[in-house]
Amino acid sequence: MKSRLLDNLLIFGRLLRRAGFHVHSGRLAELVEALGYVNLGARDDVYHACRALLVHRHDQIAIFDAAFAIFWREHHDGKSKEGSHAAEPRASVVQIEDVLAPDALDAPDVAESTPERGLKVWSDAGGLAGKDFAAFTTDELAEARAALSRLVWQPGQRRIRRWIRGRGARVDLRRAIAQSVRSGGDVVTLPRRTRRVRPRPLVLLCDVSGSMERYSRMLLHFAHAVTQRHKRVETFLFSTRLTRVTRELRAAGPDAALAAVSGSVTDWSGGTRIGAVMKEFHQQWSRRVLRGGPVALLISDGWDRGDPVELGHQIARLQRSCHRLIWLNPLIGTADYAPLTRGLQAALPFVDDFLPVRTLTNLAQLAIHLNTLA
Repeated sequence: MKSRLLDNLLIFGRLLRRAGFHVHSGRLAELVEALGYVNLGARDDVYHACRALLVHRHDQIAIFDAAFAIFWREHHDGKSKEGSHAAEPRASVVQIEDVLAPDALDAPDVAESTPERGLKVWSDAGGLAGKDFAAFTTDELAEARAALSRLVWQPGQRRIRRWIRGRGARVDLRRAIAQSVRSGGDVVTLPRRTRRVRPRPLVLLCDVSGSMERYSRMLLHFAHAVTQRHKRVETFLFSTRLTRVTRELRAAGPDAALAAVSGSVTDWSGGTRIGAVMKEFHQQWSRRVLRGGPVALLISDGWDRGDPVELGHQIARLQRSCHRLIWLNPLIGTADYAPLTRGLQAALPFVDDFLPVRTLTNLAQLAIHLNTLA
């Protein structure tokens, strides 16, 4: 039930963002928590909870009211037809979009999905949403690449040490004293200050060994799409050795970027020694690219010919150095798969999220997951 409610609120938040609202992912998380304390069957309770957390200016109320009216009407109709199984608002995207200004619907946004309708962002990608990357044709790869370019990757924000003007809890004494000069030394107001926030960096560590050959090309398109949409991304490819390809992936064209990457990686489709590669990463790059509490994405099927004890040690070190460590495995979801290799057994206790990366749906769900990180 909570999953359906979250899916519907993501759609509602997306439409409000397209209408000019500043709906941060953290606000949606707060709204989900707040709705746990109200009666979801009472329109006024749900309306005021949503309005308090999502509306920030008086001129936005009319648009919000119109969108919420459609949203709640669909909920009421669905409830009358389905009974107790429709306990959350369920909106029609088309009807809500008709309420909003047409010129506000052009900006790309985060992918959302609903259990009943499937993945909305892939509606123009035919039946590719659930198709395994390994089975993609050249034409399908081009369609998937275009779909990937529309995803937004926002892995949360972090507070830095620098203070700025804002509605924080701290009093800005320096500014208060400076302003008191104008009033003859009397402190008339107490200006506030707050911590500046910055988006968290992303670090991608992608396995391009022989066992990952069927997925490598699509995952490089994924890495290129992330690099184009998120400013602070560091990307490394590895097989038996580590290669930094951040600069190559910054090329505007995906074909040019992949050609540059192919020319710089010398051990493509080789063996896999993840533990040794992670040790090399920590020795040469960790101080430079793990600043600022990044989110690290390790993409690998887990087949490893190195020492599992060393792998576990290096993965534990990586987890301690970043805000969140997510292991993406293209084998999750395939028939009879279980993470039983010695390397994965040693590494998984130190992984925050172990997620699939086999289909476009998986990547869209990953984008949603990243965008809701605190």
